[in-house]
Amino acid sequence: MSVPSFSLGEDLLGRAAKRRRSRSARVASWDHTGLNEDAFIVMPGETAVLADLEGPGAITHLWFVQGCRVILGPGLFDARQAGTAMVEFNNALGYNWEVNDPDYYRKVVIKMYWDDQEHPSVIAPLGDFFGVGNSMPARFQSMPFTVSVKDDSERVYGGPAAFNCFLPMPFNRRARIEVENQGEHPYVQYFYIDYELFAEDLPDDTLYFHAHWRRNNPCNGWGPDLQVNSLETQLPNLDGKENYVILDTEGAGNYIGCVHTVNHFTSTWWGEGDDMIWIDEDFNKDGTTSWPPSMHGTGGEDYFSHGWGMQKINYPFQGTIIHEEDVPGLQIHYRFHLADPVRFNERIRVTMEHGHGNHLADDWSTTAYWYQTLPAPRLDILPVEQRLPRKAEGPSMKDLPTVDRTTLTLERQRMHAQRDARMADFTAQRDEWFERRAIESRERAVKNKEFAAEVRAKFLANANR
Repeated sequence: MSVPSFSLGEDLLGRAAKRRRSRSARVASWDHTGLNEDAFIVMPGETAVLADLEGPGAITHLWFVQGCRVILGPGLFDARQAGTAMVEFNNALGYNWEVNDPDYYRKVVIKMYWDDQEHPSVIAPLGDFFGVGNSMPARFQSMPFTVSVKDDSERVYGGPAAFNCFLPMPFNRRARIEVENQGEHPYVQYFYIDYELFAEDLPDDTLYFHAHWRRNNPCNGWGPDLQVNSLETQLPNLDGKENYVILDTEGAGNYIGCVHTVNHFTSTWWGEGDDMIWIDEDFNKDGTTSWPPSMHGTGGEDYFSHGWGMQKINYPFQGTIIHEEDVPGLQIHYRFHLADPVRFNERIRVTMEHGHGNHLADDWSTTAYWYQTLPAPRLDILPVEQRLPRKAEGPSMKDLPTVDRTTLTLERQRMHAQRDARMADFTAQRDEWFERRAIESRERAVKNKEFAAEVRAKFLANANR
């Protein structure tokens, strides 16, 4: 009996009721010694390989939980004896004094490579890839992505959160997933990467998963001080040349949507910009575009399947992650074309006006998701200093006055000196702990590749009997 290995043409629920000639497996950050230090430590400037898999196969699920602690003061324990990656006592209790780096979701970059391609097919800040725009997590549930956050961490810059992605990611020869820590502090990464192995090569019509993050900060608006929907903004846009570009790629494939983050500056409305998508024959031989595009919409909220502004919804294919009523000036939302993929055979350009006729000059960023043929387009990403989120900040330690210790009493000077000494000892312990864990993480990455190869060899030997 011939049992096929790979097909995405089945409905989601029916897949579980059909036999396949495949084998499920996982790579994860688990502690190979059997203890509970179940996380990778990625040092500043370092890239960690989370998965290096031989195919044919398909990644079916990603689960990521992470943190990046900034130590503000010494804790009351030996950091080298910590059984977990982060201490979660409330800072008010006096046992520890540490917070998450508020920017680290933009400083850590996720990359994915398929079939030994030289350049990544996925490159995005870790948070933005999973729907955390502006380094501010908020809970939401869509069909391809979910984010869960504790109540006290919701809409907090750098707040701890759990990420899931259920988009299938096929590969024929090899899959490699990496995270690069471009920040200044050690980074903690827990993860599951679930996948299937197949006995035969992927069908010729298989497309490969891609994702790319972009940002215009700000967009090049011609009248940012003009009120949205005012008479002065009513000028025609009949070429789309100044639109914000969500995706521009060559090849054949399916665009499946984006997450869109807006920092709006004028206390009016960020929308009223039409979506315009050029496909295949819409492009002239010299690369210019014809008019109108194959797909022309009626407004920003309309493309994201809302209406009369943005609603506070989480639906499978469209919704709001953060609403501007809850965080003034910040709107994060998604639209996924899984039921209605936008298909192209040669080239696609997905764009949107920033304000009607592109008059607004807000801070926009997007993560676009699509499947296409290989070789992959060459994707790049802005340097870390240009990715940092725009934050509305309240009082912080940066606002503290500087104290001249020489003017203090001897008792008060002694308290400062005691704190400095404890901080030096605690930092040294913490650094020692991080270095040990980072070495073990590198060793684990190598061993995970070996484990995956062993699983594949056993599966192929059994499948070929």
